[in-house]
Amino acid sequence: MSNDFENRSTHVIHENGQVGSVQIADEVVAIIAGLAAMEVDGVASIADSSANELAGRLGMKTAPKGVKVTVMETSVSCDLAINLKYGYSIPNLALNVQEKVKSAIENMTGLSVIDVNIRIAGVETE
Repeated sequence: MSNDFENRSTHVIHENGQVGSVQIADEVVAIIAGLAAMEVDGVASIADSSANELAGRLGMKTAPKGVKVTVMETSVSCDLAINLKYGYSIPNLALNVQEKVKSAIENMTGLSVIDVNIRIAGVETE
C-alpha cells in the first residue's frame, strides 16, 4: 500500500494470513457518518462544512469538519454537529440521525457503534 494510507489512522477489521487484511481509515468512517446524516429528512447540512464543499467541488474527499469519530478496537464513537431545517422536531430528527448513522457505520464497516452524539449547531430557513 502507499505510504499516504499507512500514515493515516486506520483500523484493521479483518485479518487472514492466507488472504490479507482489510483496513479502514478513520476518515472513511467519518465520511460514512456524514453522508448517512445528510440522508435524514430535515438535516440541512453538516456544520462547518463550507471548506469541505469547496474541496468536494475540486474532487477531493474529506471528512466533514462537523463529524468526529473515535475508532477503537471493534467499536466507534461518533459526534456530529448538524444544521437542521426550520420546522422539524429536534428530538425526532436527532433520533433519526442517530439511528441512520449507527446503521450505516455498522453495516458498512462491521464495527459496533457505541454512541452517536448530536449537536444542533444551527437552524436554516429557506
